[in-house]
Amino acid sequence: MHHRTAPAHPRTATAPRPATLVAVGHGSRDPRARATLLRLLDRVRELRPGLDVRLAHIELNAPLLDETLAALAAEGREAVLVPLLLAPGHHVTHDLPAAVAAAPGLRARVAEPLGAHPLLVEALADRLAEAGWPPGEHDRRTAGVVLAAAGSRDPRSGAETRRIAALLGECLGVPVVPAYASAAAPTVPEAVAALAARGRHRIAVASCFTAPGLFAARAAAHAPWIAAAPVGAHPALARLVLHRHDRALAAATARGRELAAV
Repeated sequence: MHHRTAPAHPRTATAPRPATLVAVGHGSRDPRARATLLRLLDRVRELRPGLDVRLAHIELNAPLLDETLAALAAEGREAVLVPLLLAPGHHVTHDLPAAVAAAPGLRARVAEPLGAHPLLVEALADRLAEAGWPPGEHDRRTAGVVLAAAGSRDPRSGAETRRIAALLGECLGVPVVPAYASAAAPTVPEAVAALAARGRHRIAVASCFTAPGLFAARAAAHAPWIAAAPVGAHPALARLVLHRHDRALAAATARGRELAAV
């Protein structure tokens, strides 16, 4: 009588760990900035339990980006860098790719900046509402908004900020003029003057910044009426961070399939 040998149980393969989401802030001497970004990432973790989410900074605050990437490389992790910046510029196009290149052995990709997206517009509109928007019915015909952003010499940054302003204007139903804290024109006072010249004297300043800091404070100081807080740890911004992370992963997967098919 022959006994059939039972097949050995196949060894269970260890599933690869998901890529770490590295949220990259600029860094600020304002202590509220780091605290705000930590609260934002707490919201991200609540939305995606189990995802490894880490904060890094380009400058001024710990942990710095190069230290974070070196630690991930030592752990054998993959990473998706999500810039906590609202438009492309030198940091997104140069500093982040250079940091990845300087981390030998680390598999990483850089996501798009948060940018012109309905989730960002939702957060901007909510911050304006918290500050006192909308104006009364009598004042609405003379209302306008200045969208204050950091500014960059990269023309793609200005184009993206103009797209954000256009989306916010559609949402609010009033003119929205972009303005910049540095490196680009117009400044916030110049944008206020431009709206006033169009008969818009009930002017609010929307803060197109992810966290408090010098630029946001300067922009708010020029508000003729109300100034919104930075978008900060808004729930919609947490969803947008995950959206950028997921899109970067999906794009990398699609590229891998295309290469495999060649």
